[in-house]
Amino acid sequence: MESALSLPTPGLKPIDLMVANGIVAPAATGNKAKARAAAQDFESVFLNSMFQQMFTDIDGEGPFGGSGATKVWRSFLTDSYAKSFAKAGGIGIADQVYRSLIGHQEMESGS
Repeated sequence: MESALSLPTPGLKPIDLMVANGIVAPAATGNKAKARAAAQDFESVFLNSMFQQMFTDIDGEGPFGGSGATKVWRSFLTDSYAKSFAKAGGIGIADQVYRSLIGHQEMESGS
């Protein structure tokens, strides 16, 4: 049994954000692989932001502990974590965004 998550009606939807930033063309049709990649990238960006917040206020130890290099190293680490999580299936955001993208493309092609 598949339960569909719904996006809130008021406010910005993921598809609106992607169209506004030129990630997805509003009239793009039939390219499910690109839609899947865009949805996975969207989830990766969200996860990266979440992971960055998890590491806030942690100084760390070792050669990078407490220095400015810690922030640089952690940005690479969180980016890698986010991409790995999204590629492995993520937390379900990519699937919902993908369905939204495909639905939007179908509406555009139908009009």
